Amino acid sequence: MLKRTLIAGAAVATGLVFVAPAATGQSQTCDRRQKVLGYLESAYQEARIATGVTSTDGLVEVLAGSKGDTWTIVVSSPDGTTCLVAAGEGWRAIQTDPPPPEPHA
Repeated sequence: MLKRTLIAGAAVATGLVFVAPAATGQSQTCDRRQKVLGYLESAYQEARIATGVTSTDGLVEVLAGSKGDTWTIVVSSPDGTTCLVAAGEGWRAIQTDPPPPEPHA
């Protein structure tokens, strides 16, 4: 299996663009949301397994391959731009016990 620690190089090779955030001085791989999600689905068979909303109305999404072999975290801004935040291998979902029932008053 191909080792994957960062998806940025492969994403650039398929036409995703680099955008440099002014505040951090670091570059991120960003493009339109549908293009990023389509690439992750076709190249790595990744699908969304978790989502959340940030305090600045960004959409955080965790994607993983069905066998847990790869995973990616992306953040989408309200304008539809999606940036790759992190990617790796060996995703494992953690099984947790449900919380105890609320006591009746």
